[in-house]
Amino acid sequence: MDYETPQFFRVMQYANAATGDVIDMVSGNPDWQPPASLRDGLHDYADADPPEFQYPASEGLAPLREEIAARRGVPVDQVVVTCGAGEANHLAMTEGLAQHSGNEVILADPVYPYYAGRTNLLGGEAQYVPVDDAGRLDPEAVRAVASEDTALIVVNSPNNPTGAVYPGDTIRELVAIAEEHDALLVSDEVYDHFDYTGEFESALSVESEHRVVTNSFSKSMAITGFRVGYGIYPDRLVDRVRTRHMLTNLTVSRPAQQAVYRALRETPPDYYAENRRHLEARIDAFTTALDAAGAEYSMPEGGFYVMARFEGFPGTMANVERLIDEAGVAGMPGEAFGERRADWFRFALVTPRAEEAAERLADYFA
Repeated sequence: MDYETPQFFRVMQYANAATGDVIDMVSGNPDWQPPASLRDGLHDYADADPPEFQYPASEGLAPLREEIAARRGVPVDQVVVTCGAGEANHLAMTEGLAQHSGNEVILADPVYPYYAGRTNLLGGEAQYVPVDDAGRLDPEAVRAVASEDTALIVVNSPNNPTGAVYPGDTIRELVAIAEEHDALLVSDEVYDHFDYTGEFESALSVESEHRVVTNSFSKSMAITGFRVGYGIYPDRLVDRVRTRHMLTNLTVSRPAQQAVYRALRETPPDYYAENRRHLEARIDAFTTALDAAGAEYSMPEGGFYVMARFEGFPGTMANVERLIDEAGVAGMPGEAFGERRADWFRFALVTPRAEEAAERLADYFA
């Protein structure tokens, strides 16, 4: 598995260079409207006084941090606003490796490739644990490989790419394993608003100095370009995380934070519920068309990704390019996520043309 160069860029470059019409199902950019109050916040910010255009506090605007802390039931001092969930996750993994004696990082297979890439970048040793048939990590499988060399266990629920949602018992067991081996569980919960099962439980439900939760507003508010995320770090790590954050990014965009804060305060729950209903209908239409293609596929419990396997057509980069050229559909190769589902493809259902894409696939494989 090559995690040195992100394969997303390679696929998008190939799709953009294609001569025909190609439906993008590669990137996770939501295609629906952000909250109206977020736009209002940006409009109001444009008329702010000059001091409001200067550096905000490095750890994030105080009102935003206080709002996050109140919603998540944690002390405000544990909240650091970051450049998306990506930075929050990077800071957690960096500190996990720096503060623990081992250098082993336990990852699921299939894995979101950036976790694996960060492991390589930070000099960690990846230990892959295959997911079960439902796409989840089995805590007993994790316990079987965890050791004194384990520094990090990184999980993502709802999951990209499998769509699995980890129930509370699984999360509690994973935190317990981290505690047993003096390691750090990093729980990336960026898709928490897209749980279709009602079983999602945040790792914040477990009081522990051995767990970090990372999140962002990129997906839930359809603002991937704003780069406003956050991490909730235990007391023993938060000061060092703040220092690393300051040395890396100094701070996060002030207008983006202001707009997110207003949206958090003013956006009704119906906004998120309507987006979930919209995605559930899209998932149903897409998988119905996959049935017509004779495909095996995962039915997402959360998030907005579907993995599919077509008999005799493995999920290689070469076959991704064939689908772009011959079917007009761009997805991600399963091999980019690991060995467990290397024969599969991953499709992002954040396009209004998702059903059309599935019909193209059905026609192609018919």
